[in-house]
Amino acid sequence: MDIPLKTIKEGVEALEGVSGRFEKVENPQGIHIIVDYAHTHDALERVLLGIRDIQEDGKVITVFGCGGDRDRTKRPLMGTVAGKYSDLAILTSDNPRTEDPLAIMDEVEKGFKSLPLEEWHRDDMGEWRSKRGYLKIQDRKEAIRLAIHFAQPLDTVLIAGKGHEDYQIIGKQTFPFDDRVEAQKALEER
Repeated sequence: MDIPLKTIKEGVEALEGVSGRFEKVENPQGIHIIVDYAHTHDALERVLLGIRDIQEDGKVITVFGCGGDRDRTKRPLMGTVAGKYSDLAILTSDNPRTEDPLAIMDEVEKGFKSLPLEEWHRDDMGEWRSKRGYLKIQDRKEAIRLAIHFAQPLDTVLIAGKGHEDYQIIGKQTFPFDDRVEAQKALEER
């Protein structure tokens, strides 16, 4: 098309990403924090495979949940994908809507249990860096905080499922909640 390379380079550099789609949370701590809308098992698998393709060192920590009043059949599939491609998967609440968040998490956990994963507990993370596993933390803010707390430089923390959303639906109420903001707050606490 006879477009000069310099023009193409300038155009690519000027592109802005789509909010909540593989959106990086900048930080000076050397931790790769990615927020992505991946809320199906296929989308979660694609983003995790993408991370694995570009990550040279470090662990992958995935924070995710499944929405309530939505397709229940995908829940164990989400658990399987997160468990398969993460060193540590932290299962949490998403938008539970009118469903019991713990019941949703139990359905997702079936996917973890189909894999040889260690179930970690908040107060006993043991040697999670040497043995893949998962952790269940219902409070999404706390799950994000713990993921960033556990991360070391070169690790990648993927916060999946809500992406651009700046709210959480619990029951029939909508509350302000933004994964990107919570990740920044967790970074400030480190």
